[in-house]
Amino acid sequence: MGNREALLAAARTCVYQRGFASTTARDIATAAGVSLASIGYHFGSKERLLTEAFTEATGQMLGDELEERIRSAAPDRSRAEAFADTWSGIGELFGRHRDGIVASAENLIRSHRSMAADQQHMATVHETAIAGFAALVGELHPPLSETQARAIGKLYFVLVNGLALQWISDPTSPLPTGEELAIAIAALAP
Repeated sequence: MGNREALLAAARTCVYQRGFASTTARDIATAAGVSLASIGYHFGSKERLLTEAFTEATGQMLGDELEERIRSAAPDRSRAEAFADTWSGIGELFGRHRDGIVASAENLIRSHRSMAADQQHMATVHETAIAGFAALVGELHPPLSETQARAIGKLYFVLVNGLALQWISDPTSPLPTGEELAIAIAALAP
C-alpha cells in the first residue's frame, strides 16, 4: 500500500474511532505511518483527504452492493417489479455498513461547509454515481431511452441517499418498502 492509500485508510479508521471533529491531521499521519507533510502532498489538506476517504469508500461499498441488488432483481421481471425488489430491505444494507454511512453523512455536511474544491469533488462524485446507475439500468433494460435511463439513475441516487439519511435519523422505524415506492411511482404516472 502506498502513502496515498495508507492515508485514505487511516483517515477512515481515525474518524470511525474519534469522529470528524476530534480527528487531527497528525492522528491520520501517525496511523498511516507517514509524515504529516504527506497529507499536503497527496491531498492538499486534511479536509480534502477526509472528503476523498469517505466518498471513495462508501461510494464503492454501497455502489457494489446496490449494483448486485439491481442486477439480481432484473432477470425475468418487469421494470416495476425489478424496482420494487431492488429497494426492498435496503435498510439491511445500511445496517451492515452503519459506520461508513454515518461517517459519509457527516462528511457530506462537513464538505458543504468547506472549500469550493470539496464541493466540486462531491459534484463529480454524484455525477459519476448517477451515470453508473443510468448505465446499469440501460444495460439491464435495453428498451429504455438514454434520457429514461438517466432519469432512473438520478432517482436511484436520490433514493439511496434519502433513505440512508432517514435510516440514520431513525434506524428503528421501517423504511418504505420497495413495493410501497413502486406503488407511489406508478400512482404518479398518467
